[in-house]
Amino acid sequence: MPKVKTHRGAAKRIKKTGTGKFMKMKSNKSHILTKKTTKRKRRLRKAVEVDKGNSRKLKQITPYL
Repeated sequence: MPKVKTHRGAAKRIKKTGTGKFMKMKSNKSHILTKKTTKRKRRLRKAVEVDKGNSRKLKQITPYL
């Protein structure tokens, strides 16, 4: 059986925790920041857990992460 290739785009965007959960950074933090409140921008800094439905797909496309 051949090796499974890791989806490199996904691998650069997610990290796996010690318990096996996937973490990702929130979007909307790259530009057009003047109209966004400080509170909103501060909340966008934190990483969030990927939901269960997308975690199953991530497990398939990043088998060695």
